Amino acid sequence: MKAIVLTGVVLALLGLLGLAMPVFTTQHTEEVAKLGDLKLQTNEKQDHVIPPLLSEGAIAIGVILIGAGFVSNRTS
Repeated sequence: MKAIVLTGVVLALLGLLGLAMPVFTTQHTEEVAKLGDLKLQTNEKQDHVIPPLLSEGAIAIGVILIGAGFVSNRTS
């Protein structure tokens, strides 16, 4: 029971986080050239978008798992 409820809580929280922050940016530093002690580097920023439907689905599945965990605890 605890594993189902814990999984549901984690999914619901991740869904809420996805709705609160639908876009996040990562930064990647890449070495372009190296001439002796001289290094040329470039920083690339990439935006990642979390679809709202995915976040809402995670919340829904999390709530269902939490409910299933409580129901299975009540019947046993």
